[in-house]
Amino acid sequence: MKKKVLVVGAGVAGLASAIRLQHAGYQVEIYEKEALPGGKMHRIEKDGYSFDLGPTIVMMPELYREIFELCGRNPDDYIPMERLDPMYRVYYNDKPDEPFDISSDLTQLTKTIEGVSEADMEGFFLYLHEIYKRFIVAKHNIIQRPFRKARDFYNFSMLKKAMKLKTLDTADRFMSKYIRNERLKQLISFQTLYIGISPFRSPSFYTMIPMIQFMYGVWFIKGGMYTMARAMEKLFKELGGTIHYNRQVQEISVQGRKTTGIVADGQKISADFVLCNADFPYAIKNLVKDRAAKGKYSDKKVDKLKYSCSCFLLYLGMSKKYEEIEHVHNFIFNEDLKKNLDDIFAGNKLTNGSFYVYVASKMDASMAPEGKDGLYVLMPVSHLGAANYEWNDATIRDYRAYILDTLKKIRGLENIEQEIVTETCVTPRDFESRFNAYNGSTFGLMPILTQSNHMRPQSKAKHCDNLYFTGSSTHPGAGVPIVLLSARIAAQELMQDDQGIQFNYSGK
Repeated sequence: MKKKVLVVGAGVAGLASAIRLQHAGYQVEIYEKEALPGGKMHRIEKDGYSFDLGPTIVMMPELYREIFELCGRNPDDYIPMERLDPMYRVYYNDKPDEPFDISSDLTQLTKTIEGVSEADMEGFFLYLHEIYKRFIVAKHNIIQRPFRKARDFYNFSMLKKAMKLKTLDTADRFMSKYIRNERLKQLISFQTLYIGISPFRSPSFYTMIPMIQFMYGVWFIKGGMYTMARAMEKLFKELGGTIHYNRQVQEISVQGRKTTGIVADGQKISADFVLCNADFPYAIKNLVKDRAAKGKYSDKKVDKLKYSCSCFLLYLGMSKKYEEIEHVHNFIFNEDLKKNLDDIFAGNKLTNGSFYVYVASKMDASMAPEGKDGLYVLMPVSHLGAANYEWNDATIRDYRAYILDTLKKIRGLENIEQEIVTETCVTPRDFESRFNAYNGSTFGLMPILTQSNHMRPQSKAKHCDNLYFTGSSTHPGAGVPIVLLSARIAAQELMQDDQGIQFNYSGK
């Protein structure tokens, strides 16, 4: 008889780990409180427009493809991808008519960087050289393996490798060693915000994020990111798995320091294993009610952890197509990025901010009515626990007005406010209520040094048998490719405990 695994949440990591376990011969059932798969990889559909709710940028496509290849499927049948070049366009508030197109083609990228600061070209190559060395160390020794016990990290071999990451420097200080031009430095270092942390606080090895883009490129999945969520749902069901939508999990049942199942909508469901994809801080505080099973993560400890920023998003259905906006991904920088970031993490209401605009209908016309575009706008903001202002209608109006006033300065968007035919928004309160993101922190636990690698929550619960966690607040961290690695680790840990299988954690 197959052993039963209950997965809490049909987010990216929940779906990916469920697929792995179903494929390995377990009977897997997912319980999801929403009506759709994907978690924050959700979709908003309104008046003929389709918007990805959360993540939009596809990096490291081999990790997206891996889950389908594992099951003997052709990924192109599920998630057809196309490489983007240029990857994105960058605008600066004070020079909106002089944008930069950023390519992963080295020849084009060199020309662009020379156009910004020829004096920094040599430093840019030195940055790539140095961070690539660290990336290889992290790839093979850190981000693909668990740290179940202290000695998994605190041993001579691992410490020797970890020292090569040079973790004590911040991303900004590291970049300043190679690049002096502030705009060029901003263009590179801001990307730590993909995982919810300021480059002025982020460990320097997270500057590997832009390096991965420059060296490996950015991709687009036909239908947008939500195609990935639907494709994983389809594969899971093809393998015989079951998903229960609109089912709220209230508790992970624990008896004698061992999980026995879950309670969903007041009903107890028994299982051999539970794998939880709910945000770890929320889950350990609200779903694991047995005090001993929480281990060191008491409610007080959870409250004191450091959390990533949140996001304010506008989803705008427009009355026309914007030929002047040529690219899917667009970044609009405030000239004083440091003040912008300092305000976010100090909890100040933003009066000037940098933000991102995603126009998926540039690549897939089916995501908007014929002859029209949909604009997705994301602005990083403080999480609810840090914000010293209220998220109310006035705050939404202020942020909306700032974003639209800034966009009006860009050629082709001068009349943007009059061209909106439908709109909706998502605030930090929505991330908290809809997706159980603690404090509305979009990216989970902030990846500061003391909350990274072996010091981040691991997949295997330390004080409760047969209980596992996955997702952005667990090791190795946030971002869709990294969350897919979290799912791989969690599934392998469960199978290792159950079957005694020893995995090579530097590979599949």
